[in-house]
Amino acid sequence: MNKRFVVRLSVDEHQELESLVTKGKAAARKLTRARILLKADCGGLGPCWTDRQISDALDVGLITVHRVRRSFVEEGLEGALVRRPLPRRLPMFDGDQEAHLIALACGSPPAGRRRWTLRLLASRLVELGHVGHVSHETVRRTLKKTN
Repeated sequence: MNKRFVVRLSVDEHQELESLVTKGKAAARKLTRARILLKADCGGLGPCWTDRQISDALDVGLITVHRVRRSFVEEGLEGALVRRPLPRRLPMFDGDQEAHLIALACGSPPAGRRRWTLRLLASRLVELGHVGHVSHETVRRTLKKTN
């Protein structure tokens, strides 16, 4: 890995990371990232290690070291230490659509069937115009929530 992302910690940042690592009272991931930044520091206080040296010393992957460097340069100290929240998907059904699904599942099955299947419920919801498209797996998860 080339060193496109050069870490230069200020005195305050260096002290904050040293304090974090010394106390050891943080999540393991955060402590590892702090150690990576301390070793990668090319400012006045750091050893300016290469990615390979950091990887070997801290027993982490090269790509991890590269990502920590990049996130520090692009997002700052807090961005390098704290995990970004994962994007969440919007629910497939709103409350009204979910109520229609439950009512349909609790009702009598179609003619010629003894019970509702997940695929039948999904296709009936589409037929009735409650949703444009829905998979049987989404129907299963929704019904599982309601027990």
